[in-house]
Amino acid sequence: MAPSAPSDREGRPVRRTTGDPYGLAAARPFLAPILSVGGLAIVGLLTLAMLTGNLPFLPARNPDVAGPNNPGAGGPAVPGRTPSPSAPPVVNPEVGIDGKLAYAKAGNLWIHEGTESRRLTNTGRDSQPAWSADGAWVYFIETRKTTGRFAVAGIERRYDIRYPLLTRVRPDGTDRETLLSGLYKGGPAKRSTWFFFMRDPAVSPDGKRLALVSDGPDPTSSNVVLQTFDIARGRLAKVGVPEQAPLGHQNPAWSPDGKYVLYVKNGRQADRGLPTLWRYEVATKKNVALTGPGYTHPSYSADGRRIVATKTSSLGTDIVVLDARTGNELLRVTSDGRSWGGAWSPDGAQIAFLRLAGLTVDLNVATLESPTGGGLAVKETKPLTEFSGLDAESRPAWWGPRPIPAPTASPPGSPTVAP
Repeated sequence: MAPSAPSDREGRPVRRTTGDPYGLAAARPFLAPILSVGGLAIVGLLTLAMLTGNLPFLPARNPDVAGPNNPGAGGPAVPGRTPSPSAPPVVNPEVGIDGKLAYAKAGNLWIHEGTESRRLTNTGRDSQPAWSADGAWVYFIETRKTTGRFAVAGIERRYDIRYPLLTRVRPDGTDRETLLSGLYKGGPAKRSTWFFFMRDPAVSPDGKRLALVSDGPDPTSSNVVLQTFDIARGRLAKVGVPEQAPLGHQNPAWSPDGKYVLYVKNGRQADRGLPTLWRYEVATKKNVALTGPGYTHPSYSADGRRIVATKTSSLGTDIVVLDARTGNELLRVTSDGRSWGGAWSPDGAQIAFLRLAGLTVDLNVATLESPTGGGLAVKETKPLTEFSGLDAESRPAWWGPRPIPAPTASPPGSPTVAP
């Protein structure tokens, strides 16, 4: 039974006050609620400022450069806290690198040189950077949104779609150019608007072609497979290597001399993924398996002798170094189950890779050494960025001046395939 309206001793109704639904307390002045609301507003503004790194009592900084004098927002990882997408990456001033390392954060590309990072693009739609061999271009994938119409089971429906654009830009941010759009027109009278995928661009050493994976130009008749893109002609062409349909391929990588293209052939057995590294010889079109299941993200060293790759196990993903001729594992760079997407330094002495720390993704750099008696070992591993929330799907790309590699002999026989 609902309580009756309260009254005073003489039977007059008592006025209800905010926070006192039955009017049992005495009326209060309005000053306290006003001060409370004001205090909450100030707390909210300060909280927002701390999350974005724009505290009013901190010195002004350039949001497009992150370095020792401008660590950006963030700081040490705090349980339950996530990095601000708008803040610059938090770089480690104790780690410097040679060359230029491109990576992605919040849909923008960044370039790290020495001990500082600078923003290359600012659309919030860019990912998967790849350097040209001469360092004159950074190729990448831009993703845009639109609406499309497509018929499924004979019924045409409207969809919200995200389509890719193959794009490039100069390292100073100028001359941004779209090379190919993933929008597709099909169906009767070309009324249908759909899209095809483009992922993992890799530039040939002569700068004339890209290797990438795509189901273009007609996504209704192809899976996402290994293709090349002629930059001058603007044309896609399927390489024609085997696939386990409909899983296709991923992660192409050119050898430094341009003779080979590594790629991942995706496979599956029951609920188990079976990604395998394969090597395609451009001149002879010979195609051989380089590893057994469990390897992705291959990348050649500058001398073409080694490959850095991501190895997947029941414990997660780790960075390994493989022999480029045989596919045999030479070194386990990480063993934390939270590392992937390695890239060689220009001199082959370091490997940059992505690592998950708590809820955030950052760049780490492993320095390698050759102990007495040969072999390969990890000398040290240090974070290049800290608590920065980098884009997990965009592995880094490292460029720097390097000598032209001497021609390498064709690998003898077939590689040793791991069980």
